[in-house]
Amino acid sequence: MEGGEAIGPPLGVRAGALEWARRNPAWVAVGVLALVSVILIITDGLQPFAQRSVNGLVAGSYFALGAIGLTLVYGILKLVNFAHGDTLTLGAYIGLFFNVPLGLPIFIAILLAIALVGLFGVATEKVMWRPMRRKRAGMLQLLLMALGLAFVLRNAIQFVAGTQPRSLDVDVTSTYSFLGLTIGRTELYVVITGFVVLSAVAWMLRSTRLGREMRALADNFDLAETTGIDTGRVVYITWFLAAGLAGLAGVLVVASSGSLNPNTGFFLLLPIFAAVVLGGIGNAFGALAGGIVIGLAQEWSTLVFAPEWKVAVSFVVLIIVLIVRPQGIFGRERTL
Repeated sequence: MEGGEAIGPPLGVRAGALEWARRNPAWVAVGVLALVSVILIITDGLQPFAQRSVNGLVAGSYFALGAIGLTLVYGILKLVNFAHGDTLTLGAYIGLFFNVPLGLPIFIAILLAIALVGLFGVATEKVMWRPMRRKRAGMLQLLLMALGLAFVLRNAIQFVAGTQPRSLDVDVTSTYSFLGLTIGRTELYVVITGFVVLSAVAWMLRSTRLGREMRALADNFDLAETTGIDTGRVVYITWFLAAGLAGLAGVLVVASSGSLNPNTGFFLLLPIFAAVVLGGIGNAFGALAGGIVIGLAQEWSTLVFAPEWKVAVSFVVLIIVLIVRPQGIFGRERTL
């Protein structure tokens, strides 16, 4: 160093880089994922990394389904629904009931689970949430009601179905192999179903009248009502979609993991919340991306840590995002 000249890029360059990073958080996230990928490939090899990525896409598909339902409700009603995980469990048990004791094909069981859990979501809106909004209940009251509903659901499921692990009548042993990688046949169906449904929801939000109405309510509920939008109808549809997607996610989780118990949804709630926060609370498209990223991060972590620690990755991601960018990667004024 000569004449006290500082080593490193000029201050203006560094300030410009920080400003670019602030304005383009999605590209920063892509860069971080790419860097982590390169490091893991170098240290552990391409094949183990690719296999974990396949597993991560399976998990990410149902994380994203759960996350988009959670963020739809928050985006429109500003309600943090802590009962969402147990709604997912309810959908899994409904699918199990139609698939195993009644012997219906899994496809039919999934459709019935989506419909019935969606109707359950509508019922909670009519019985619980709408009356509380009319009474102008505060965030604390709504939060306590959501927690109470979660406990009621979990214990009701445990009372009716018992605590023993259950499984669906699906093939969990057959696998497909390609390029040295393997994926279970049922897991492949889970990924395809998840991404088809997620694509359909994204198209609906972006390109249909209902999607535009939902985005309008998310931007300004009262203003949307004055413009002639039937807000009651949109809210009911939102609850049906959110709960139905949770029910679908529940059945897909059990189909891919092979095991179900009354706490299944409770243990999935943290990764789902992490996906919501990562993508931007209330941002439906961010929830899609966040779910996939959380799924990949959890599976990649098994290359470094024991598999039982991968759930802790959700905590780490949640904390880092809240510290660095609390509004999430896609957090903006627009909430859907």
